[in-house]
Amino acid sequence: METKTKTAFLYDERYFWHDTGSSVLFFPPGEFLQPDGTAESPESKRRVKNLLEMSSYIKHLEIMHPRAATKEEVGAFHTTAYIERIKTMSDNGGGDAGGYTPFGRGSYEIAMLSAGGAITAVDAVMRGEVTNAYALTRPPGHHAEADSGAGYCIFNNVAVASHYARNQYGITRIMILDWDVHHGNGTEDAFYSDPNTLFFSLHQENNFPNDRGYAEHIGEGAGKGYTVNVPLPVGTSNAGYLYAFDRVVLPIAEQFKPELILISAGQDPNCYDPLARMMVTADCFGEMMKRIKQLAERHCDGRVVACHEGGYSTAYVPFCTLRVIEALRGIESGIEDPFWAITLKNMPRINQLLPHQEEQIEQVAKVQSAYWKLT
Repeated sequence: METKTKTAFLYDERYFWHDTGSSVLFFPPGEFLQPDGTAESPESKRRVKNLLEMSSYIKHLEIMHPRAATKEEVGAFHTTAYIERIKTMSDNGGGDAGGYTPFGRGSYEIAMLSAGGAITAVDAVMRGEVTNAYALTRPPGHHAEADSGAGYCIFNNVAVASHYARNQYGITRIMILDWDVHHGNGTEDAFYSDPNTLFFSLHQENNFPNDRGYAEHIGEGAGKGYTVNVPLPVGTSNAGYLYAFDRVVLPIAEQFKPELILISAGQDPNCYDPLARMMVTADCFGEMMKRIKQLAERHCDGRVVACHEGGYSTAYVPFCTLRVIEALRGIESGIEDPFWAITLKNMPRINQLLPHQEEQIEQVAKVQSAYWKLT
């Protein structure tokens, strides 16, 4: 059944031309290290668009293309010196923005276009042109800090978009949910003392970056309680993620009453991702977004902007992302998860909450109960 929801899908061919070079995991090729592409390749993103096109689901979406962010817009979070350093390196053949963030010639312009994609999506939602939006942004952004890149991220797309929404539209309560399997350290830093931005990060504990994302990291000063870290044990599956949503994320978000919701949509908690050890299926990503969409409908006229982050299984990320977009649009594609039967056979407890997972989520609830009502 057709719904009244209008969902934007934003992409640009140039996103797929961002060059992350050749490596072996995180290392340059060497005597015994045969060259390979980096994990953050165009394929897992391009194949999202390809699946939407091949399935004809793209006909249900409003296609949008980004504009480039301005230096002033990106400078709302990043330092001028850092922005200029990236431009200089890009003009001279590329380099490393910091902490496993290789890039080639021309990537400065593409990174500005990626940040601009998040801004374009915010504009479309805030102006009522669409109800919600999925931006297939690349390079990703949530690890990028004010003066440094990290983890393949050059500019922090969601942080830039959040500042833009506040400056352009006068929004006072913005919720950012980061379900990427790696901790959203850059976004956390951007709003750690800000009581007007509620930041959630659900991530695999002790993965990347090092020594970040503990439950006790709750913000500082006026921002105490507005950072909610949910570190999850290795092997946490659908049941654990949905329990974290229902026990921690949604009750706190209901009290915050956001005016706009931004999602750092990294589909790398999926059970086939090479850079993670979690067990989330495509359907669970859809269920998470359904909960967020319902939250948005209660508090902010459905305004949700999701920006693509990580996800490194070129085979599975497209199906996970399809479920997210289906949930935003409110129309099912009819496409089955081709990996579901073998997943269930090999991981029979994928929909079962295990005691150690529940215990860790309850610890987060205990920490946050000093600031929010969590019964």
